[in-house]
Amino acid sequence: MQAVDTLLHARWIVPVEPEGVVLEHHSLVIHEGLILDLLPSDAARQRYTSPQTHELPGHALIPGLINAHTHAAMSLFRGLADDLPLMVWLNEHIWPAEGAWISDEFVFDGTQLAMAEMLRGGTTCFNDMYFFPDETARAASHAGMRAVVGLIMIDFPTAWAANPDEYLSKGLALQDRYRNDPLIRAAFAPHAPYTVSDDPLRRIQTYAEEVDIPIHIHLHETDDEIKGGLEQHGRRPMARLDGLGLLSPRLMAVHMTHLREEEIERAAATGIHVVHCPESNLKLASGFCPAAGLLRAGVNVALGTDGAASNNDLDMLGEMRSAALLGKAVAGDASALPAADALRMATLNGARALGLDEVTGSLVKGKAADVVCVHLGEIESQPVYHPISQLVYATGRHQVSDVWVAGRHLLKERRLTTLDEQDILAKTGRWRERIAASDACAGGKN
Repeated sequence: MQAVDTLLHARWIVPVEPEGVVLEHHSLVIHEGLILDLLPSDAARQRYTSPQTHELPGHALIPGLINAHTHAAMSLFRGLADDLPLMVWLNEHIWPAEGAWISDEFVFDGTQLAMAEMLRGGTTCFNDMYFFPDETARAASHAGMRAVVGLIMIDFPTAWAANPDEYLSKGLALQDRYRNDPLIRAAFAPHAPYTVSDDPLRRIQTYAEEVDIPIHIHLHETDDEIKGGLEQHGRRPMARLDGLGLLSPRLMAVHMTHLREEEIERAAATGIHVVHCPESNLKLASGFCPAAGLLRAGVNVALGTDGAASNNDLDMLGEMRSAALLGKAVAGDASALPAADALRMATLNGARALGLDEVTGSLVKGKAADVVCVHLGEIESQPVYHPISQLVYATGRHQVSDVWVAGRHLLKERRLTTLDEQDILAKTGRWRERIAASDACAGGKN
């Protein structure tokens, strides 16, 4: 018998590749951070031995969920200002709060809070866009979580950088620092068409080609954004980016709630990726991403939560359910965006958008052992006829029992192993007291 690091004997395994497949009474074999084998449990027991063997008779194993759009540190602003339109929320509450509080300490502590929440909900990888991305990277590396950190770009000065030159130089230095890291990647992150002018966008496009990393941007998020683009540039934001050469398989366009048919066709033709954030868009009344139509056109659609300041959680299982239900309503078709599509959006499609599909996103031999164990034996998800449907439509994040990233056990029977939950709660409480006592809460709901 071959000795390996970890053996997982599960009632069900949903590998995502091939699509829609459910393997019953199968085992996942993990060794040196990778998936070594996937085979029937009877055969696995005869072939492999491990000191870390887990019997999971009522559980499903799925690939680690990939949150393809976050502002992780904004978890410290969760509930600060709710029930407001996007631009009021940003201009009158969030941007003033950021101006008052954003620092390296804020970002590190807020990212730890976000990662603790995400790991407890089965997320193993997140794609972030925020200030002090070096602190986001440091927090993720410390926790052993997979992350793509956004090299933020915005026209105006912030606590992170004074101008586009400084944003770029700091971003490129960070990308170089982590270029060989097994868990941390970088992506350029120009905030949005209405906050980044043409010259920085052109420079980002050039540098992205040179260092071969993705570009991550909010796009077509609201009707006001599109009206502003027409007034300022004489064309819709997506057309403006097209003219600047940014529409390519390197681009992750987040939200995309206001799309014409010809824009869907252009998205498919250029190979851009769309990151759908259904719950944030619903809460801010931003509009409806035509996710089913994009998928039907051949566009890769991933799934993200957005930040906890506008969602207000980082629950990817909940986001899958919302995406599936909303997809049907927007398409006017109950068969649109079925459960298997929603799961793929939250796993393999996210990996493809981030350029990580050779590493993660599905449970196949040779990929990283980014694995989530979900207990389907609880009352809320019984009886189980179709495990994928049950995962999407009837399962809550409290049913995530264990999480591995690159074979490392980061959540063990609901307990975080690399993050100190009590320390995170204490720091979060201190931030809440400071922010609540300041003018940043004026007009918000506490």
